[in-house]
Amino acid sequence: MGKPYSIDLRERVQAEVESGQSRRAAARRYDVSASFAVKLADRVSRTGSAEPARQGRPAGGGKLAPHLMALLEWVEAESDITMPELAAKLKAEKDVTAHPASLSRVLLKAGLSFKKNTAGHRGRARGRAPGA
Repeated sequence: MGKPYSIDLRERVQAEVESGQSRRAAARRYDVSASFAVKLADRVSRTGSAEPARQGRPAGGGKLAPHLMALLEWVEAESDITMPELAAKLKAEKDVTAHPASLSRVLLKAGLSFKKNTAGHRGRARGRAPGA
């Protein structure tokens, strides 16, 4: 996702439009697209501000958010459950399909950490030499 134009540039383009110049002429003067100038003028007329709109999705959404407590309870009840097993249980009990990686991200965000082996280190692929 691109970065919005600076508020300074937005205010200069809007001031040019308010002084009587066309939107396209203001766009040419400040070397921005005509679409930007048109949308900026529309935004200012609707909201009264040249501030850019917030980008991205609002936090806390997603299809797994309503099921977070159930996921946490299942992980607490069976601490060695794998992500594919958790995905299958979610599908069976809540009829919600989720990829194991999505479940992992949700659980990490909720404060759960990666599983460790009994020595307290992360698991290592077989056959690799230490430090390789």
